[in-house]
Amino acid sequence: MTEHVLTITPGRTLREAARFMTEHNVGAVVIIDPEEPGPGIVTERDVVRSLGAGQDPDNELVRDHLTANATFADGDWDLEDAADAMARGGFRHLVVVEDGELAGIISMRDLIQVLRPGGACRRSG
Repeated sequence: MTEHVLTITPGRTLREAARFMTEHNVGAVVIIDPEEPGPGIVTERDVVRSLGAGQDPDNELVRDHLTANATFADGDWDLEDAADAMARGGFRHLVVVEDGELAGIISMRDLIQVLRPGGACRRSG
């Protein structure tokens, strides 16, 4: 789990969110809205869906493109619980919430580093 979680506010544009993710080399960013309980998440996939629908990333706000029905991990989940939830839900990022507060984020990259430490990727062909 990554404990240093990158966050932005829901009033940012999708372009700003995409730029932020690009600058930090991440595929998702957690959204903290003081008006809403708990965190939200916007991912590369959310940005691509908006672009594919012909929407203008300079006019679309993050709050309108949060991942619907996001699953959150509890702080006491083990790695298998997190991996199972990600596989069942078909997503690559899992926000960890502990006692109602943002505790971290788990990405597929995190899982791979734990399950295949130092493993090299093989290319076929």
